[in-house]
Amino acid sequence: MDSVRHSFHHQLLFFSLISLSYVSGTQFSLPRLGALRRTIRNELDIESISSLPKDFKTFFYSQTLDHFNYKPESFTCFQQRYVINSKYWGGANTSSPILVYFGAEESLDYDLSGIGILTDNAPRFKALLVYIEHRFYGKSIPCGSSEAALRNASIRGYFTSAQAIADYAAIILHIKKTFFAKNSPVIVIGGSYGGMLAAWFRLKYPHVALGALASSAPILYFDELAPHVGYYAIVTKDFKETSESCYETIRKSWDEIDKVASKSNGLSILSMKFKTCEKLKRSFDLKDFLDSIYSEVAQYDHPPSYPLNIICRGIDGAPKGTDILGRIFAGVVAYMGNNSCYDMNEFNRPNDETYIGWRWQTCSEMVMPIGHENNDSMFPPSPFNLNKFIRKCKSLFGVRPRPHWVTTYYGGHDLKLVLHRFASNIIFSNGLRDPYSSGGVLENISDSVVAVYTVNGSHCLDILPEKKSDPVWLIKQRKTEVGIIESWISKYYTDLIMFRDRTRVSS
Repeated sequence: MDSVRHSFHHQLLFFSLISLSYVSGTQFSLPRLGALRRTIRNELDIESISSLPKDFKTFFYSQTLDHFNYKPESFTCFQQRYVINSKYWGGANTSSPILVYFGAEESLDYDLSGIGILTDNAPRFKALLVYIEHRFYGKSIPCGSSEAALRNASIRGYFTSAQAIADYAAIILHIKKTFFAKNSPVIVIGGSYGGMLAAWFRLKYPHVALGALASSAPILYFDELAPHVGYYAIVTKDFKETSESCYETIRKSWDEIDKVASKSNGLSILSMKFKTCEKLKRSFDLKDFLDSIYSEVAQYDHPPSYPLNIICRGIDGAPKGTDILGRIFAGVVAYMGNNSCYDMNEFNRPNDETYIGWRWQTCSEMVMPIGHENNDSMFPPSPFNLNKFIRKCKSLFGVRPRPHWVTTYYGGHDLKLVLHRFASNIIFSNGLRDPYSSGGVLENISDSVVAVYTVNGSHCLDILPEKKSDPVWLIKQRKTEVGIIESWISKYYTDLIMFRDRTRVSS
C-alpha cells in the first residue's frame, strides 16, 4: 500500500513540477528548436493528416527499447512509426536512392506536410522517400503515452539521441531488406535537432547512410563551443537591421515593464494593457512571453511573409503618441492577431508533447547554454546559469544533466581537425539570420564535409516546400545542396560498378 501511495505522490509531484518548471524562477525559457515554426504546426493541426496524398503509406516497426544492453528488459519492443512514399522510386534493380527524413522532437505528422525537400526532389532522384518518427514522440511512444513514459524513471532513461539514431539504423536496414534494395544509397536529412541527428548518424553509421544533409543544426551549441550569447546576439542584430526604432523600443521596454509592475496595481495595469487571459502574478511571465515572440520571429523569419517585419511594422506603425508598452502591444497584435486575450503560456505548455519531451532531453544530455548578456543586446541581462539549471532538472526528473556528454559521444572540440581526418559526405546548411546559426558549422571542413549558407536565410528554410515566391538566393542554396548530393550518389555508383567488376575478376 505504501509503494502505491509513494508512486501516486511521485506522479503528482512530477506533473506539478512540469507545470511550474520553466515558467518559474527568473531564467528565460530556452528558445525552441524544430524545423517548423510553432504557428505552422498549429495550422497543420487544423488540416487533418488524412488530407495527405494516397502515396504516403504508414507502417509500424517493432523497435527494441534498448539497443545497447542485453538485460531482459532491453529486449522489450514498442511500435515505431515510419512512412514511405514510393511513387517516384526507380526500383531496387536500378539501385535508385532512398531519401530518409529524421523526425525530431514532435509528431511525424507535421513533417509529412511541412517538409518539402524530399517530395520536391523525388522525381529528380527517382527516390524512395522514408520518414521516421523519433522515439517518445507522436505514435512512437513506449508505455502508450508521453505522460506515462516520462513518469516512469526506468523507461525515460531510454529517451536519448543515441537510442534514437540506433532506431533509425534498424528501420533503414529493415526497409532496404524489405524492398530488396541492398545497393540503393541512403541519404539522411534532418532539420534543427533532426539535423544534428542526421550529422551524428553519418558519423556513427557510415555503412548505413552514404551522406547527410543537416539543416540549421547547432551542433556546436554544447560544452562552451559556441558563446552563450550567440543566439540572442543574432536576434538583436536581426531586429536592429530591420528597424533601428523597433530595436530601440524593445530595448527600452523591459525597464518600462518593471517600472509599471512596481506600482501597487502594476500587475493589473500590465494585464489590461497586454490583454492577458489571466491576471499576471508577476511581470516576468510577460517578459518571457515577449522574449519568446522575438526569438520566434527572428528564427523563423521566412519569406514571403517575413514575420519579423510584421512585428516591427506593428511597433513602428502605432499611432503617434502611443507609449512604449502600447507600441510593444501593437507588435504583439500585428504578429499574433487581434485576439480577445493573450495566453502568457503560449510558448510553455506543460501538456504539449514536444514541451514535455524536450524538457527531458535538455535536462539529460541536450544541454544548450543559451543566455542574455548586456552589451548592445535588446534583451535584459539573463546569463545561462548551469548550477540553477542542474537544480531545476534534479527537481523535475531526479537526474543531473550531463553537459559534456554530447561532445564526448559525438565530438565537437577541434571539430575541423577531427572531422577533416575521418568524416565525409555531410552538408551543414544554415541561414545567417537564424539565431541558431551561431552554433552551426559555417565553413568547409573538407572537400565533402561542407557548409552551405545564405546571408538572408532563416531556420531550416532550405528544407521547406519550394514556392514560386522563393527568392533567388534560396533557390541557389537548394540547387547547390542537391548538386552535392548528386555528386555523392554518382561517385557511389562508380564505386559500385568498380566493386562488381573486381568481384567478377576475382571469382
